[in-house]
Amino acid sequence: MRTTILATLLAMAFTSVAAGPARGQVFDTPMGSQIAKHEGSSPDLPRTHEEVPLDPRTGAALAGIDVSGHQRDVDWPAQWNSGKRFAYVKATEGTSYKNPYYPQQYNGSHSIGMIRGAYHFALPDRASGAAQANYFVDNGGSWSKDGKTLPGALDIEYNPYGPTCYGLAPAAMTGWIKDFSDTYHRRTGRYPSIYTSANWWAKCTGNTGDFSGTNPLWVARYASAVGQLPHAWSIHTIWQYSSKPIDQNSFNGSYQRLQVLARGH
Repeated sequence: MRTTILATLLAMAFTSVAAGPARGQVFDTPMGSQIAKHEGSSPDLPRTHEEVPLDPRTGAALAGIDVSGHQRDVDWPAQWNSGKRFAYVKATEGTSYKNPYYPQQYNGSHSIGMIRGAYHFALPDRASGAAQANYFVDNGGSWSKDGKTLPGALDIEYNPYGPTCYGLAPAAMTGWIKDFSDTYHRRTGRYPSIYTSANWWAKCTGNTGDFSGTNPLWVARYASAVGQLPHAWSIHTIWQYSSKPIDQNSFNGSYQRLQVLARGH
């Protein structure tokens, strides 16, 4: 009997871990971790910004990074000296997680001279798009027209805690994204950038909905070229091209164009 009870308890514990955090539990998934897990990455990734080819339509690029609580206190002078000029910092996930290192990361990147913004890791099966957009804005994800603050970003990718598409049909997923985007716009006056991959977008939205006219695209593809973009977007704004040694990003344009994105015109 004792052996049976122990086996049952172990099975329950394993099931709980496999299913991910319970509703309301604190958790933290870094941007792109699930895209790397599901889509893989090439061993020939460009490791430095200088190795990344420029988009021929802009003829320019600007190096940046994104960070989360996993990086803890970031050495911002070192990042600046390595050529990084912008940063995105994870602020929130779902409606229960706030990055405890957010003040050091968000304020530190600003203090060193970077143009910075905040991002939210979406959990569409946990709460509505509006609820998560409000939680994001209320906990670091707002925007100010100071020329140094990028619009908030919605990180929407493979579910780390359950079904790939969070149990939502394509039309429902598109509706959730629109709910988040419209709420963020009502709160801040800006539409959020959308971070995703072409593969996830096709699978989970069914390539429905067109956000290309309102939301800047932040595309994830760990390869030597941007490749195919998600449905309807004809150009990317930011490309996350590597996760080593920290998430590496390339802004598709000059520093002056990044300032325009920050100012909102």
